[in-house]
Amino acid sequence: MRRLLAYLRPYWLHVVVAVGILIAASGLALVGPWLTKIAIDQAFPAGDMRLLGTLAVVYVGSMLVAGILEYGRTLLTTWIGQRVMEDLRAQIFRHVQRLELAFFDRNPVGRLMTRVTSDVEALNEMFTSGVVTIFGDVFTIGAIVTAMLILDWRLALVTFTVLPLVFLSAWLFRTRVRRAYRDIRLRLARINSFLQERITGMSVTQLFRQEERTYDRFDEINRDHLSAHLKSITYYALFFPTVEILSAVAMALIIWYGGSESLRGAMTVGTIAAFLQYARRFFRPIQDLSEKYNILQSAMASSERVFRLLDREPHPVEAEPAVAAVPALPTSEPGVAAVPSRGGRIEFRDVWFRYGEMADDAPAEDAEEAEWVLRNITFDIEPGQRVAIVGATGAGKSTLINLLMRFYRPQRGQILLDGTDISAVPAAAVRRRIGLVLQDVYLFSDTVERNIDLGRSDVTDSRVREAARRVGVAPYVERLPEGFEQRLGERGSNLSAGERQLLSFARALAGDPDLLILDEATSAVDSEIEARIERALEELMTGRTSLVIAHRLSTIRNADRILVMHHGEIRETGTHEELLQLGGLYTRLHRLQFAGSPSAA
Repeated sequence: MRRLLAYLRPYWLHVVVAVGILIAASGLALVGPWLTKIAIDQAFPAGDMRLLGTLAVVYVGSMLVAGILEYGRTLLTTWIGQRVMEDLRAQIFRHVQRLELAFFDRNPVGRLMTRVTSDVEALNEMFTSGVVTIFGDVFTIGAIVTAMLILDWRLALVTFTVLPLVFLSAWLFRTRVRRAYRDIRLRLARINSFLQERITGMSVTQLFRQEERTYDRFDEINRDHLSAHLKSITYYALFFPTVEILSAVAMALIIWYGGSESLRGAMTVGTIAAFLQYARRFFRPIQDLSEKYNILQSAMASSERVFRLLDREPHPVEAEPAVAAVPALPTSEPGVAAVPSRGGRIEFRDVWFRYGEMADDAPAEDAEEAEWVLRNITFDIEPGQRVAIVGATGAGKSTLINLLMRFYRPQRGQILLDGTDISAVPAAAVRRRIGLVLQDVYLFSDTVERNIDLGRSDVTDSRVREAARRVGVAPYVERLPEGFEQRLGERGSNLSAGERQLLSFARALAGDPDLLILDEATSAVDSEIEARIERALEELMTGRTSLVIAHRLSTIRNADRILVMHHGEIRETGTHEELLQLGGLYTRLHRLQFAGSPSAA
């Protein structure tokens, strides 16, 4: 709760005003019963119509003022809650973007969406209807208790005899409803995760006729969510009638004790009437507090999940090193160190890597061989060279790219870019120099132009169109109804696979990178588009370091050097002709791909 309340600090003045309004409203809650006492004890016996008229006007006036205060409080607390939620959502999203890729491998998208949507919305309800309003209920209870003690302390103590039972009921309700809300949030996250996954993979579900099985699984998860909700409703159904019964007992005690005192002449009827109204108003904020506490419990369950996410420290690969630890090299952005703007020499020095945790100083031989994805990777690429990496699936080719892009950090060894260890350079400075095209192209639901420039300030409209022209995607874009301003569907659904691939290539080239990395970049395109890409590559790779990962050996015949990987190690290196003459792994891969074709000879 202390951590949540810290989000109110920027809006402390608005909170103070809201609390002031609630205090004023609490004072007005005392007016009605007090006026009732005066009317019964003074105006009625004396037949004073003027006093009755005055009391009626004051009562109506107090109600009007209370209504205005309630209007202002609602607007103010809702404004505070929405502002806090805006800040919290922004913090969560900013933090999530800094987490390592391995985190997203382990956490479904639907679960993360639940944190930003429904969990934050539960906190919004706490700020708008919970925290500030609780102050009003507390002040109201305090004011009523004070008025009752002043009016008749003995009758007040009789009224308070039921409070221990009320507190016991509230404690039992509190302990159980919090557990129920934890279960609700957990099951809601499961529903969101399941929906996201199944809707994304709807084509697979329909293709293999899994609609009924998928529905049964969703129905099971949905029933679990319903069960958790019904449990919380059961606690509500027990608690609120209990408080109503206890308030009725208090009213009965007031009538019994007050009536006996009134018959003895020790208490006026107006005092009893006022006490009955005060008692009713006394238990109402207690019920409200219990309901607000229920809101707080829901918020606590959500905040535990939100703060667990926020407390997850970014992987060291995303933590920017101290500026002093980075060589003083030129940069276009103040405060951001960078490697030289041109060059492109890549060097891997005895790099070992495996997914998961391992002590940095643990010797490689202490780990089981099967645990390492990469072992003793050592090679260098000179500026302007075109180097290809080939190997069977699972050989570690894409992992090399992930390490070079600083998505992960090797457990042993170094990766250098133009002589600078990339672990000593901000990740943004490394990635700024690299143009990456992946096999799985991801396009956003935005315009074609926006999907190419991605909001980069240094990528102008002319550079976007030039990049599109050079990779051969411009003719496809210009055929769209709105050209470069055409808004794409989700993941570029209104483009073919080849067009999406070309668009991602234009995206990489628009930034004028020093290094081009192509990870199976032509595997999903037809021969015509592949030919367009290859013609663009011949021009664009000139003067740039290029690293090409490919299964199709026909695309890398002209590479300056080919690295052949097998089980996480580099087994062979050389040109296409040299590797064929060697008669090793590359030769076998070549024969498998071209068996039966004239080129196999």
